[in-house]
Amino acid sequence: MPVHQVERVVVHPLVLLSVVDHFNRMAKVGSQRRVVGILLGSWRKGVLDVSNSFAVPFDEDDKDPTVWFLDHDYLENMYGMFRKVNARERIVGWYHTGPKLHRNDIAIDEFIKQYCPNSVLVVVDAQPKEVGLPTDAYAAVEEIHDDGTPTSKTFEHVTSEIGAEEAEEVGVEHLLRYDREVFRCHWLDTSSSFVLQ
Repeated sequence: MPVHQVERVVVHPLVLLSVVDHFNRMAKVGSQRRVVGILLGSWRKGVLDVSNSFAVPFDEDDKDPTVWFLDHDYLENMYGMFRKVNARERIVGWYHTGPKLHRNDIAIDEFIKQYCPNSVLVVVDAQPKEVGLPTDAYAAVEEIHDDGTPTSKTFEHVTSEIGAEEAEEVGVEHLLRYDREVFRCHWLDTSSSFVLQ
């Protein structure tokens, strides 16, 4: 599998809707913690096009950041099903609902590299407090220390934006036009108004 250098990450509206839906479904069952999932898409000349995603069962210990669980059997089964529907989409990284980076993100990223050696992490703020882009993208890099100590991994920020194909734009417009007031109230209730901005 070729290793790509990412310069920019384009996240599609479907991904944002899926992530917020995943977060809201988990909140209904009493989990107010972050959720984790897999990003699917393709690479084009330094641009990572994130066009789809799916949720993955995930849990972590709040007290010990080295203890976490990501269901790799579920991940592999879901990816197999997605490949049957759209063979062009590949695993390109993973997401979580942060809203900031966590101490165990490097370890999770190393796990995801089994499926995509140049994975990208997209942190989606599912409960934005202010208007703006609800995503931040990161790529893991080796950090070299001047004092001669061993290198360590850290995340480097990557430019991200929200983008859509024409058909997606039309779909989102129709979704917004469809009973706009009911739709707006529903999305505001779930703290996801960034989709409507």
